[in-house]
Amino acid sequence: MSTTTTDLEFAKNIDALKLAVSSLNRHLEKIHEGGGAKRIQKLHGEGKMTARERIDYLLDAGKPRIEVGAFAGYEMYQEHGGCPAGGVVVVIGYVRGRQCIVVANDATVKAGAWFPITGKKNLRAQEIAMENRLPIIYLVDSAGVYLPLQDEIFPDKEHFGRIFRNNAKMSSAGIPQIAAIMGACVAGGAYLPIMSDEALIVERTGSVFLAGPYLVKAAIGEDADQEVLGGSSTHSEISGVTDYKMPDDQTCLDTIKDIVDKYGRFENAGFDRVESKPAEGKPEDLFEIYPENGAKPYNTVELLRRIVDDGKLTQYKEHYGKTIITAYARIDGWAVGIVVNNRQVVKSAKGEIQFGGVIYSDSADKATRFILNCNQKKIPLVFLQDVTGFMVGTRSEHGGIIKDGAKMVNAVANSTVPKFTIVIGNSYGAGNYAMCGKAYDPRLIAAWPTAKIAVMGGEQAAKVLTQIQVQSLKAKGHAPDPAAEKELLEKTKASYLAQTTPYYAAARLWVDAIIDPRDTRKWISMGIEAANNAPVEKFNVGVIQV
Repeated sequence: MSTTTTDLEFAKNIDALKLAVSSLNRHLEKIHEGGGAKRIQKLHGEGKMTARERIDYLLDAGKPRIEVGAFAGYEMYQEHGGCPAGGVVVVIGYVRGRQCIVVANDATVKAGAWFPITGKKNLRAQEIAMENRLPIIYLVDSAGVYLPLQDEIFPDKEHFGRIFRNNAKMSSAGIPQIAAIMGACVAGGAYLPIMSDEALIVERTGSVFLAGPYLVKAAIGEDADQEVLGGSSTHSEISGVTDYKMPDDQTCLDTIKDIVDKYGRFENAGFDRVESKPAEGKPEDLFEIYPENGAKPYNTVELLRRIVDDGKLTQYKEHYGKTIITAYARIDGWAVGIVVNNRQVVKSAKGEIQFGGVIYSDSADKATRFILNCNQKKIPLVFLQDVTGFMVGTRSEHGGIIKDGAKMVNAVANSTVPKFTIVIGNSYGAGNYAMCGKAYDPRLIAAWPTAKIAVMGGEQAAKVLTQIQVQSLKAKGHAPDPAAEKELLEKTKASYLAQTTPYYAAARLWVDAIIDPRDTRKWISMGIEAANNAPVEKFNVGVIQV
């Protein structure tokens, strides 16, 4: 390829990824508005800060932070007026230098009511806290369960009630929990702050009760004022339910800072960290390397050098199983083991052409051994996904691809060192599982705007689905002509592709966030810092067929 052609390709790559990141930021700006300007103004008129303003005030200025689940509920619940960010804001940041996770109800979205995705997002926040022994701070301002969808959030194992179970489990594990009642806290939701270690309540705006005035009147005929029934004076002076009575939001948040400032420290896991060094080149180089067409090959090693400290990689089995790269490196000073799909077309030792992004038997075997090594050495694992799946066909089946793939999945599933996953491109089929998709408990999982997550690629899936529909029509005597069949294919493809986007995945919390590729190092570093709070369990891989 000539220099001119290379420069042209680089320019296309840069433009495509810049546009994708720009689109991502526009979506986030809209999400950050919550329920809109009028509802924000109403909240301010009540003397309250918004959820995001509360978090900004609480967290240390100038320190890094990451938001989990910003796209939760994206383009969902449209018939109910939408639910930006799932009606709750979740951020990992620092309070007086201590890393914490903060969960703040957004009262501008249906008065902070809980949609099904709200429950899922809250449970994800608690899961992060529990896995990493991370202090969790709840800023409560919610009208309770969104009643029109109560059947999708109330009774099941992963529904609303699981949150209070987690409160109890975290308490028994010694994971600090603080709750600030900064608005309404109704019905079952009243248990969350009171099952936390300490509860604060803000005068005039904070209230907590199992049943509000209207329900009390309907149930027992008693007329009760909201403040008398469950306001700050009632619970700070009479019932003793809350521990601190605060005059306003700012004082409440300042008091939380003072409480966190006194926390002791857990014994850490002992992950190795040295002084951080910047990655090779400029962060923007990632835009140049990743192709504007995700199906094209690219130099995966060069991409890695723009993520790891000093661009330095120590490749494990470099010349074996070449469609997966396994390497030791450092990210922001932390020692890591990296497993990444090599998107370049390579030749095996036997001279066979192997396609980039496909997992072959030898690459699965290599990745399995590397994962075992990282567990042996207590090194956190980082998976960078750009995988189209496992190799298929007679030769692969005879070679035992199912057995080798199962070994890799087994190693990922049983791994006890923390795992972090970044979906940079394709994430299809069992490749998603083997490369530590959401079902395999990564401590954090994020996607670049270029990510695609599905059972199989759009072209293949659309053809399969179309053929099924065509055969069904033929069986009924309504075989479509070529033009109608082509139209059906395009319609099926468009529908399928809409479900493979990172936005579709992030809306359903299959990934924790869609991130600017330049933030990849920050996500991994903050994730390992959080994981370092929790001990690593003994590793046992179980039964592996050799």
